[in-house]
Amino acid sequence: MSTQHGDKHNIDTQAILEQLSRIAQALEQGVMKAPNDWNASTAFRLHHRAGQLRLEPVKTVESLDAAVLKNIGPQLDKVDQNTHQFVKGLPANNVLLTGARGTGKSSLVRAMLSRYAAQGLRLIEVDKSDLLFLQDVVDLVNGRPERFIVFCDDLSFEDGEAGYKALKSVLDGSIAGTSDNVLIYATSNRRHLLPQMMKDNLQTQHLDNGEIRPAEGIEEKVSLSDRFGVWVSFHAFSQDEYLAAVQVWLAHFNMPYTEDARHIALRWTIERGSRSGRLAYQFAKHWAGTKGL
Repeated sequence: MSTQHGDKHNIDTQAILEQLSRIAQALEQGVMKAPNDWNASTAFRLHHRAGQLRLEPVKTVESLDAAVLKNIGPQLDKVDQNTHQFVKGLPANNVLLTGARGTGKSSLVRAMLSRYAAQGLRLIEVDKSDLLFLQDVVDLVNGRPERFIVFCDDLSFEDGEAGYKALKSVLDGSIAGTSDNVLIYATSNRRHLLPQMMKDNLQTQHLDNGEIRPAEGIEEKVSLSDRFGVWVSFHAFSQDEYLAAVQVWLAHFNMPYTEDARHIALRWTIERGSRSGRLAYQFAKHWAGTKGL
């Protein structure tokens, strides 16, 4: 048996074993439990508690105004348009937000909840380790009047992970499919969610007519991200973009933007080796806290 076929056999076997484990775990835990009160919160998390799977309401949902998210205007417009269509009951797509860390991917999703919660939007956060139960979540909310975004944050997979197959099945191709009141929004630092190895590129075919035919391994790794209808890319901040975000967050904490604040804010970027909206927010918290002592 060739190495390629052997690797595929091992991956398939592992996927089957993980699927059997999922079935056994589901049987042990019983039917997924709905929240006691769907009006208890606008956001929910999938939890294992007391031997059962259940959606639990998030007690405190922090409101986030999209206006404080700087330098992501095109990304905001794209996600807002899609979410607005979804809330209105119009056709809308699953969304994949990828790019540099700390640039506002997760915050943008939270801002959509703040903007549209009054119109019936709800958020369900599912960890990567619980994606095996994604179809159960979809089935649970099917038929409810609310519109649900299932949110998977910081998503990436290694070869053979069963959660990858479960997500792929729900996104597209499952016989069960999804209900029209559910979309999946995911964030990741990887554009294609799976690691791309040099050995995948070595299997690419270069035909005599100049055509390049990607290897099956590469095709498989891009197929999951292709199932998200909307791709939104985020990029590292320039110095001016970072300082603009610092000004916004300092104003949020009722602090003036002084030359001293600017100088220390730039020092933070040197110490961290990056510029981002998250870093601007963290600096503003530090600055407001130290000035309040």
